[in-house]
This record gives sequence, structure tokens and C-alpha cells, in this order.
Amino acid sequence: MNLRLDATQAARFARLALDCVRREYPNKIAHVLTSAADVRAPRHLTPAFYGCFDWHSAVHGHWLLARVARWFPKEPFAAEARAALERNITDINIAGETAYLSAPGRAGFERPYGLAWLLALAAEIRSFDPVLAEAILPLETLAVDHLSGWLPKLSRPDRSGQHSNTAFALGLSLDYARVAGNSDFTNLLVSRARDFYLADRDAPVGWEHSGEDFLSPSLAEADVMRRVLAREEFALWLEAFLPDVRAFVPQTPADRSDGKLAHLDGLNLSRAWMLLGISGKFRELAEAHALQGLAAVGSEHYEGAHWLGTFAVYLLTQAL
Repeated sequence: MNLRLDATQAARFARLALDCVRREYPNKIAHVLTSAADVRAPRHLTPAFYGCFDWHSAVHGHWLLARVARWFPKEPFAAEARAALERNITDINIAGETAYLSAPGRAGFERPYGLAWLLALAAEIRSFDPVLAEAILPLETLAVDHLSGWLPKLSRPDRSGQHSNTAFALGLSLDYARVAGNSDFTNLLVSRARDFYLADRDAPVGWEHSGEDFLSPSLAEADVMRRVLAREEFALWLEAFLPDVRAFVPQTPADRSDGKLAHLDGLNLSRAWMLLGISGKFRELAEAHALQGLAAVGSEHYEGAHWLGTFAVYLLTQAL
């Protein structure tokens, strides 16, 4: 199976993001009200990332557009993607985002999942457009500050299969930190990953998955540790931690119009890229998950359309 993004696929996934990065409603906001003055429309609260149903999906929808425009700069959709990025990621809009995230009571906003995707977007933009990179820098810096202030106080990692999973956020953040050349942040992320996971053995893969997961807790942990450990050390750790992957089989949601149940389509995609990154010996299993996950990415149900394209592009561009 060819697991590399082509222009036809990129056009289809770009359309999903283009159709939602400025679609304000329906919208699920994670919004702390400190007074009646905080009752405002999403586009006024977070003026850059108000579309795609929620903040983190808007953020990684922009990541998708930057990735496909960089990979296929001469395709017609690349111009549309650039225009959307330039329209939303402006000095004024990012100032609004920074003010929102800096307000009292919002230190935990979109932490860690949304903040990690914001850093992934910032890393992608660094290799794509210096003007956009300069515009997003204040929000990027704030995301690093929020994660850097939180991680030393986190006594144990979150091992769920949804947004609060610690390992997944550490992986995205570590990729960013290395691209950005931020050694202090890199060292913090590596240190916390080792603290949380180095002593783990015998992952309870038989407990996976929960009914609304879009991440595998075990694979997410292994996926961050392969970024942290040297090759030989990781091989020994993986053998002790994940001796058997037979519990991982592709999943089919019972109802794709239910946004939570549709998470299982994303689980197939994230398992696929994690299995590929962890070990080449898992490729056949990764391909089985990829085949089922990619077939589910479409525009029929907004519950999946607003975010699954990102997971598909992440898989097919081998953003590991």
C-alpha cells in the first residue's frame, strides 16, 4: 500500500479544511466566563481559530493547509490554502488569540492537545512562510510558556485515548521544539517523557480501545519514546513495553453522524502512523488500519469532516 500523499488526495483533504476554517457554526467552545462581557461569538473570542467546530480542529486545519501547500505549491488548491492562511493568521488576529489565552482563568485552555497542535502549526509555517511565522510567533511563545509552566507540576501522565493524552502532546511538542531549536523546551519534554514512561512494562493493550478513543494510549507512549531514546535503547524498551500488538485491529464506528463515535475513524489513522513510526515490523498492521481509516475520510458528516483530513494528511506525509 502506498502511504504517501499525492496531489489528488491532497486536493480532497484541503477542501475539507478550506470548507471549515471559516465555518463558525456549529461550534463547541471551551470558554471560561469571568463576566457577562465574555459572552461573545467565537470569531470575536478567538479571531484566527474560530472555525472547524472547535479551536484545536481549526488550528490543525490550518496545519493541514500549510502542509499540503508546501508539498504541492503549484496545484490550484495551494493558492486557496495560502489565501486562507494569510487571511486568518495576521498580526491583529494573533494578538486577539494571545489576549484570549493570556486572560485570567485560561492557563489550561486547550492544554495539552490544542496547544501541541498550535506548535505543530508553528513548526510547519517556519518551513513554509516567514511572514506567517512572524505573525504567529506571539501565540507560539505563549503556548510554549503554558506547557512549560504545567509540565513540571504534572505528577502523572494522562493515559486516556482522547484530547488529554499526555504522550501525544509530548510527541508533537518535541517535534516542534527541535525544529525551533528551543533546547530548554526540548530538554523539559525529554525529561518529562522519561519520567513518565521509561519504567513502563507490559502495556495493557487488551484494555484498548475505549469506545470513543481517537488515540491509542499504548502506541502514543511508544511513539513519543522513540523520539526520546536512542535506537538501541528504544528497541529494548519497546520489547519490554509492547511485546504483542495483536489486540490492535481496525475499528468501524456504529454511527459516523455521532461526533464521539466517529473518533474511531481517527483511531485507525493515528494507530497507523504510530505503528509505522515505532517499528517497520508493524507495517502490515499499520496498512490495515490506514486502509480503513482513509476510506472513512469524507464530507458526508461534518462530525468527521472537520478533523479527519488532518489525521489523514499527517499519516500520508509521514510527519513522524
